[in-house]
Amino acid sequence: MTSTDQVKPKTASTPERAVARNHKARVREESIERILDAAEQLFAEFGYHGVTLKDVAARVGVSSTLIHYHFNGKESLYEAVWARRAPISARNRLEAMRRYAEEVGDKVTVEGALHAWIDTDLNVQIHDTEQWIAFGKISAQANSAAGWGAEKMTKYFNPVVLALIDLLKKAMPDCDEATIFWGYHFVSGAMTHNMARTGRLDELSHGLCSSDDFISIRRHMARFMAAGFEAICRGSAAEG
Repeated sequence: MTSTDQVKPKTASTPERAVARNHKARVREESIERILDAAEQLFAEFGYHGVTLKDVAARVGVSSTLIHYHFNGKESLYEAVWARRAPISARNRLEAMRRYAEEVGDKVTVEGALHAWIDTDLNVQIHDTEQWIAFGKISAQANSAAGWGAEKMTKYFNPVVLALIDLLKKAMPDCDEATIFWGYHFVSGAMTHNMARTGRLDELSHGLCSSDDFISIRRHMARFMAAGFEAICRGSAAEG
């Protein structure tokens, strides 16, 4: 038998290798998604400091080695949870405010600006609850925590806040900037308090109202907050 007659070892064809690579990539992506889903639920329930990587592994039903394979520690995993959701929220709210500004031109109102900023996030709490309830609770925790919480809010949401401030300045050109920022401070706290879904309202109202009733929150919140903005701006002008 000549060298040319020797049987060459059979190797997978290029299409077969591509299929294998795609399958491997799909399995990896699905594994990461399961880990992120579990981590998101746990961080929502127990907060950043109340969760360990072992907790996440147990919730997923895998070894903690797999968690370490995909993520470089708990902070890396927590950041991945934020990176999966926060940019979507920021992008959607910026787009809503851009559309509102285009529609009304120079007729911006406080309530209209707040609807654009508020309702976009409320809508996903109504229509896409499986994906967003947990992250809403995580953002509520972050918005009331100095240090690590403020860092996340700053990293992902500063452009959204400043876009709202710009709209409010157009709606209230005679209001001083500091008062507008105070108004934002109050509305931001109320917004993330809603996201926390604490159930406190249910207890106080003996079931008349529910902290899960985001349809009612959407109906009332922008109007209520707009009245507050306008009141403190009038008060600031009278004092100044």
